[in-house]
Amino acid sequence: MSMEETVCAKVPAGLKKKLSSLGVNVSEVIRESLQSEVNRLEKERLNKLAKEVSVILKKIPPEEFTESIRATRDSK
Repeated sequence: MSMEETVCAKVPAGLKKKLSSLGVNVSEVIRESLQSEVNRLEKERLNKLAKEVSVILKKIPPEEFTESIRATRDSK
């Protein structure tokens, strides 16, 4: 069983009425929106890290990669 927590948000009364009249499942919309934002931020973070790693890896000569791969293969 997964643990859940309650999150509260204040919205204008008119918006709440419109959502209710349209039959919108507010809880589901909020969950999906929050998950989407988490996914976006994680992707953004990974892209930033990938760029940082790319800068570092460009400083390493290709021969070093080759030697490292060969050494790893030979050690097995």
